Amino acid sequence: MEKRLQELPKLAQEAKKENEKYFARLKKRTPKRLDYLMQELHDKEFEKTDCLTCGNCCKTTSPIFTDTDVERIAKHLKMKVAAFEDQYLRRDEDDFKVLKSSPCSFLDLSDNTCFIYKVRPKACAEYPHTNRKKFIGITDLTIANTAICPATYNIVENLKKVLPLEGNKKVRRK
Repeated sequence: MEKRLQELPKLAQEAKKENEKYFARLKKRTPKRLDYLMQELHDKEFEKTDCLTCGNCCKTTSPIFTDTDVERIAKHLKMKVAAFEDQYLRRDEDDFKVLKSSPCSFLDLSDNTCFIYKVRPKACAEYPHTNRKKFIGITDLTIANTAICPATYNIVENLKKVLPLEGNKKVRRK
């Protein structure tokens, strides 16, 4: 897995332009079955993917913490909301609450388990978002996640295989 994680950013960068073009075309003519197809690809990938062997998302990025997430986690940790925010969170350039540091403060690096797994942020629970309804609205996020999550990279590559999009070909008329 370690070798795959080292190669992933390069692979994702090499596929980025192709993925951007693919999703731009997909947005123009979004199949009604896209969400269903994404759910299938997501489920198939996670039948063979164990996130505990990777944990790259927790090691390299931060989820967005909603107020509801903060309240739930602070309560679980028996902390006041303000104390939790002071200790763990900061505002990013988009004014979202995110972790101050990475890897995630709640990640056990020895086995990639999460100390707050049962009460983790919604963004963590939904990661990598490849099975989300109205998937077409988060294609930019998905492209970014291909550099972080090997499963996301595989799902996107498989999507391009099962739903190939051809460019605008000129049709010759007689």
